This record gives sequence, C-alpha cells and structure tokens, in this order.
Amino acid sequence: MNPWEQYLSPADRAVIDRAKFGRRMGFGKKPAIIVIDVQRFMIGDADAPMAWPSNSGEAGHAAIPHIQEVLRVARAHDVPCFFAAFEIDASGKDMGVYRRKRDLLETENWCLAGSRGAELLPELEVNESDIIFVKKKPSGFHGTPLLGYLIEREIDTVIIVGGSTSNCIRATVFDASSYNYRTIVVREGVFDRIPISNAISLFDMDRQFADVVSSADVVDYLSAPSGCVTEQGALDVSSE
Repeated sequence: MNPWEQYLSPADRAVIDRAKFGRRMGFGKKPAIIVIDVQRFMIGDADAPMAWPSNSGEAGHAAIPHIQEVLRVARAHDVPCFFAAFEIDASGKDMGVYRRKRDLLETENWCLAGSRGAELLPELEVNESDIIFVKKKPSGFHGTPLLGYLIEREIDTVIIVGGSTSNCIRATVFDASSYNYRTIVVREGVFDRIPISNAISLFDMDRQFADVVSSADVVDYLSAPSGCVTEQGALDVSSE
C-alpha cells in the first residue's frame, strides 16, 4: 500500500476520482538515474544518530539497499547515473534565504563543503562512469549542469531517489516535470525525517507530476530489452 492511503478520506478519494488525478505517465525509452543528496549528513550513523543533526534516521538507512539495487541494474545496462550533493560554504555566505529559515550548523556532521558530512555515502559506490555535481538549492536542476547533461544524452525519463522527499526530492521532481521529463520516484528509494512529510509529498507528486513506483518495477524496467515499451511509448506500471 502506498504510504499516503491511510490519510485519505472517502471525500478525498472522490475528489481524486472526479478530477482524474494520478494517471500513469509510464517509462520512456531513454532513462537516467538522479540521486539526490545521499550524503553522510543525511544518513548519519545508526549507532550514533544524535551526532548528525540532519540525519533521516531509520528511513534513510532503509532506503539505501533499494538505491543500491537501482544503481547496480542501471550501471549494468549503461543507464547514466547522476549524483547531486548539497554543500554550503563553511562561512554560510552562499546559504541565501535558507539562512532565514535555519541556522548555519557549524559541525563536521552537516553539509559544510569539505566536511565529512558533505561526502556522498560510500555505499553508493560511485565510479568513473557516474557524474557528480554540487547544488546550492533544493532542486537538482537549479543552477546546476543537470539539464544540459540530460539534453545531450537525449534522456526522456528521470528516475529519482534520495532525500529528503518533502524538500529536495519534491523540488527536483517539480522541475523535471516542468521540463517535460517522464518523472519516476522510487517509493522505497526516497526518505524523509518525518513520516507524514514523506507520505504526503509522495501523494502530491504521484497525483499530478510523477509516477511513484516500487523499486521492483524500476528494476524490471531497467532490465527489460531496449525498446520494450508500449505503443504509447511508455512501459505501464499501473498494476501496483
């Protein structure tokens, strides 16, 4: 069951049905994986969570095996993988308006540039075929070279994993949809610090801007023979 189902009333479901929200867009023919902010500061250490002020707790640790599996299959089929890393200068000078909402955390266990916390999680096993870029805002597209990378590779489908669902995943999804990419969110491959934030953000994205699908569906799609799509140019995953 999708995590948002428990929050919907019969009246909510009637609105969704009447407006025909949540139609599947499906996968296209040329996918790419976008990994958002899977860094030490977001995951932390399971045995010392309080040392990491922005860690996502058990939700982050639970998502890692699903992210690893999606990356493993993508690399085996030469699907490009892009890694966004959120970094802030230690002085806070590039934090922008975000600093009006949150303090600059002066600790090695946050996302300060050059700190341990800003490092990509080693479990991702980033290799020389992958592309890493730094972002300063929630969206993986804002002020980064990501769009150019996708255009050059003629990508039509972006598969998004990482965190957090209500912040940087959501912003990246909205921008991807605005650029007319088929946007896929891996349900088990995204995470948030607060469960209700994760559930409602997934609901909002699935309702109108993306397909929220299981990691198993994504693995099946990536493993399928090249060009294995429907007549509409999409591999339908509406059966879940």
